[in-house]
Amino acid sequence: MEINKGLIKINLDDAFIGGDEIKAVSEQAVKCHETVINKSGKGNDFLGWVDLPSAITEEEIKAIEETAYYLRRKSRLIVSVGIGGSYLGARAVTTALGHAFKPLLKKKNRYPEVIYAGQNIGEDYHSELIEALNDKKYSIIVISKSGTTTEPAVAFRILKNHIEKKYGREVAATRIVAVTDRQKGALKKLAGKEGYKTFVIPDDVGGRFSVLTPVGLLPIAAAGFDIRKMLEGAKEMEEMLKSSASPEENPAVLYAAARNILYRRGKNIEILASYTPSLNYLIEWWKQLYGESEGKDGKGIFPAGVNFTTDLHSIGQMIQAGVRNIFETILWVDKSHSTLAVPEDAANLDELNYISGKQLHEVNEKAMLGTVMAHIDGGVPNIKLSIPELNEKTLGALMYFFEFACAVSGYMLDVNPFDQPGVEAYKRNMFKLLGKF
Repeated sequence: MEINKGLIKINLDDAFIGGDEIKAVSEQAVKCHETVINKSGKGNDFLGWVDLPSAITEEEIKAIEETAYYLRRKSRLIVSVGIGGSYLGARAVTTALGHAFKPLLKKKNRYPEVIYAGQNIGEDYHSELIEALNDKKYSIIVISKSGTTTEPAVAFRILKNHIEKKYGREVAATRIVAVTDRQKGALKKLAGKEGYKTFVIPDDVGGRFSVLTPVGLLPIAAAGFDIRKMLEGAKEMEEMLKSSASPEENPAVLYAAARNILYRRGKNIEILASYTPSLNYLIEWWKQLYGESEGKDGKGIFPAGVNFTTDLHSIGQMIQAGVRNIFETILWVDKSHSTLAVPEDAANLDELNYISGKQLHEVNEKAMLGTVMAHIDGGVPNIKLSIPELNEKTLGALMYFFEFACAVSGYMLDVNPFDQPGVEAYKRNMFKLLGKF
């Protein structure tokens, strides 16, 4: 079974799922789609992301673009401070679209480098960051709804201290932008006191669904990427996914249905596999989106990620012949940006002349097809998702697709896809151990 909607294609031919199985869950899938659209299910006060692509205003887009331009003019580095959904969406896009070796290029970079802090509590990491910032012009985007989440709060306190010593308190305040709650929270209070430029995290959008708010759009725009194109792709996907609830016409509903069919067969681990190295952080974003949304009440499909062909030489054996509780979703990009062929070599000592003249993208595709064949032989169901190429528009569409499918899939599991009670447990223990009362 295949659905091809231009910006995304889903193929279940190798998923070991019959049409009758799709029909058996179709009624439930359609109801869950309607629950998302009507915002009538569990956690419905966090479904604002459903309408984000079409609801964002020209005024909001311009404000983000103008602030991004302002930060770019003042900075060679922009530090984006955040964790989880306040970090992964932006990093997924900037990594996917950025030059893999940008810092090594001799030509002057047109846009500043966006780097990240507050996604860990590593002492060496943040010490080395401060060292790197000592002789660089830089600005800060700090992203936190509460302002008290430990990792970004610690990082921002350190960075705030550094930037104020570097530029003075008043000038430093012009180099800090806060993305936070509309009315309350420690960061909102601090931003008001210090006079930081601020953007609002909508009350009805949770962190892992926030990439199409200023949480993701501001760092992405600051890095020099076209957020209008990203929103355009997301809007096209929104309109298409809202137009039909049928698994035979809606790729997000079909993906959600397929995942749940395989889960009910005992396939409780999903591996998202990409053959495009720059999608590494897109996979990390996807892992948070699905793991934090579905892992509740003793239920959930465990989200894992691999980068092929690299990881074929590490955990490929486990996928091929280990415990048969996994299924695989391939994320494939149809067209590469560059053209690079394997050269002819007269000596042919490496015995590669059989592929000389072939583009690396073709070689990579054959590696993908060969891997799928092997994994099917090993009893691993394969779902294939394809996008035409990698750009702002397709990434916007893909990320909205994953968000929508995640909501439908979570409702099919009968969990609340929009809370994360388990995350609070480690925080309570950490606070107690650190002596917070």
